[in-house]
Amino acid sequence: MTEHEDLAETILERVADILIVLANISGGDFASRLETDLPEDHPLSLLFEGINSMVDSLQTAREQSATYQKELEEKLSTIEVQRAAIKELSTPIIEVWNGILCLPVVGVLDTARSAEMTEALLTSIVEKQAECAIIDITGIQIMDTGTADHFLRMARAVRLLGANCVLTGINPSIAQTIVHMGVDLGGIVTHRSLRNALQQFIGSNFTLR
Repeated sequence: MTEHEDLAETILERVADILIVLANISGGDFASRLETDLPEDHPLSLLFEGINSMVDSLQTAREQSATYQKELEEKLSTIEVQRAAIKELSTPIIEVWNGILCLPVVGVLDTARSAEMTEALLTSIVEKQAECAIIDITGIQIMDTGTADHFLRMARAVRLLGANCVLTGINPSIAQTIVHMGVDLGGIVTHRSLRNALQQFIGSNFTLR
């Protein structure tokens, strides 16, 4: 075999090695490397070093990506737990007396939050077989037409389950706003405070007994 033929055979073998490493990389195996035992003046020497360097970079990038992915999943999990906790805290259903539930509303009441509150309140009424649901809005300072409509819908849903619905904590500003907007609160019992509502309900129960 001539020197030229021997070189050609060596190059073919080395090319085969390159193809194997590239196939491993495409399959997700970044552990394979080309043997850099070639002479410096070999035509494939620089190519081998370049491929190995590329594989090193790809392996590092993949490890970093896996680390970032894990951190992202952990953060998303934490956010989900926090979201669930905030949702639970924003819709606290308190059993203030036997058969009496209280839903204190604080902050802005939009459509999504109203739906969550209504669902939580109705579920609690059924589970605890409550006779009365008090919606306390002491923590709300401003009420618009949309907010008033949310409370009306909530009250109607409560009455459909056979429970009484009482609205407490209406401040003078909200009272004037409701009158100015012409909102009809007919069918909804209102009290100045949660304490007044409890006194009224507990007193009437004792009287009936």
